[in-house]
Amino acid sequence: MLFRSGIMEDFFKLKEHGTNVKTEVVAGITTFLSMVYILAVNPSILSATGMDPRAIFTATCVASAAGTLMMAFLANYPIALSSGMGLNAYFAFEVCSRLAQQGIQDPYRVALAAVFVEGIIFIILSFFKFRETLVNEVPKNLKLGITVGIGLFITLVGFKGAGIVAANKDTLVSLGSVKSPQLVLAFVGLLFIAVLHHYKIKGSILWGILLTWGLGIIAEKAGWYVVDVQNQVFSLIPDFKHGLVPAAPHVAAFDFSFIANNFISFMVVVFSFLFVDLFDTVGTVIGVAHKGNLLDKDGKLPKVGRVLLADALGTCFGAVMGTSTVTSYVESSAGVAQGGRTGLTSVVTAVLFIASLVLSPIFVAIPAFAVAPALIFVGLLMMGAVTHMDLSDDAAGMVSGFLAIVMMPFTYSIANGIMFGLLAFIIIRVFQKKAREIHPVMWVSGAANADRKSVV
Repeated sequence: MLFRSGIMEDFFKLKEHGTNVKTEVVAGITTFLSMVYILAVNPSILSATGMDPRAIFTATCVASAAGTLMMAFLANYPIALSSGMGLNAYFAFEVCSRLAQQGIQDPYRVALAAVFVEGIIFIILSFFKFRETLVNEVPKNLKLGITVGIGLFITLVGFKGAGIVAANKDTLVSLGSVKSPQLVLAFVGLLFIAVLHHYKIKGSILWGILLTWGLGIIAEKAGWYVVDVQNQVFSLIPDFKHGLVPAAPHVAAFDFSFIANNFISFMVVVFSFLFVDLFDTVGTVIGVAHKGNLLDKDGKLPKVGRVLLADALGTCFGAVMGTSTVTSYVESSAGVAQGGRTGLTSVVTAVLFIASLVLSPIFVAIPAFAVAPALIFVGLLMMGAVTHMDLSDDAAGMVSGFLAIVMMPFTYSIANGIMFGLLAFIIIRVFQKKAREIHPVMWVSGAANADRKSVV
C-alpha cells in the first residue's frame, strides 16, 4: 500500500521526472546502503563523549529518517540526511574534549545545545533566502568544479574504506596491502558494478555492494578475512546477541547553563558548526543536483529554499534526539546514479533507517570495503561534469573551479574545496576590476570562509 504507483505518481510526480516506483525504490535502497556506515561510525565517535553508544545509534536512525522525510515531502528531492562526518568528529574530539578539560560535566549536553542553536540560525537564514541565493549565485565553473571535487572526494573515501589507499609518513598516501581481502574484494565489487553498468542492469551499484559483502562473509568463513576487533576489523556476519529492541536516545539533553558565563566561547562553537555545515550542505546539494539533472536551464536549483530548510530542520531535530549535526549526504549521489529523481527515493531511504532500529545487527555488519565499490563508481560518474567546464573561461571561473576539484580530496573536506574556490573567484574578480559583478552573498560567504579556520 505504501508504494502504490498511483499514489506515488500523484504526490511525487514520477512521470514528470522521468522515473517510476521500481527505479525510485532501488535508488533509495542504494543511497541507504551507501551511507549505512554512519550507523556504525557515529556511535563509535560520539561515545567518546560519555554518551551511550546504543542511544546514539537510535538517535542516528531516527534523526536520519526524520530529516530525510522532511527532504522528501518539503522539497521532493532524492537527498538523504544523517549525522555529518567531520562534524561528529569536531563535536566529540574538539568541542567536548575541550569542555571536559574545563571541568564541565557531561560536555555533550553543551555541544548538543550548540548544534540546536546552529539549526535555529540555519532556519532563520533559510527564511531570508541567504543559502538559496548562495546556491544559485555560485558561478557555473565553480558549480561544476564542486561536482567533480565531490566525485574525487567520495572516491577517496571509498579507497580509504577498502584499504586501497593507506597513510604513508614519507609520501602522505600509498597503495595499501594488495594481499588484504578488503582490497581484493572491493576491487572485484567495482569490476562487477562496471560490467553490470555496461549491460545497463538496473540496481548495478546495489548489487555490487551486496556481492562484495557476500564474498566477504565467504572469506571470513574460509579464514581469509580474519576478525580482529582490537584493530577495527569486525565480523561481517550479523550478531543478534544484543536483541532487537532499540535503546532510548538522549532526548533534549541540552545544557544551556554554560552560556551564562561563557557566551563568547559558546557562540564560537555554534559558528564553527554553522560554517562547516553551511558549505558542506551547499556543496552536496549542488553536486547531487547536477548529477541528477535537477538544475534548470539557468543552472539554478528549483525549490532550493525548501531543500535547505529541510536540512536546517533536520539539524534541530537531530540535536533534540541526541546526535551531532544532521546534514545532506553526498552519498545521495549513489541513489541518483541509480535513477533516483524524486522524494520517493528519500522516503525509501528513510523507511530503511527506521527498519534498521530493529535490524541493526544486519546493517551494522555491512563493512566499509563493501560500500567502497559504490562510492568509487559514483565518483567516476560525477567526474563527467568536468567535460562541461569551460577551461577557456576567464581566470576567476577557471581557477575557482580547479581549486574546488583538487582541494576537496587533497584536504579531505568538501567545505575546504568550496572555501578555496570562493576566495579565488572573489580575489581574482577584484583584480580584474569586476568587483561589482560579485553578488553580496558571495562576499559574505567568502568572508565567512576566510575566517572559518580561525574560528575552528
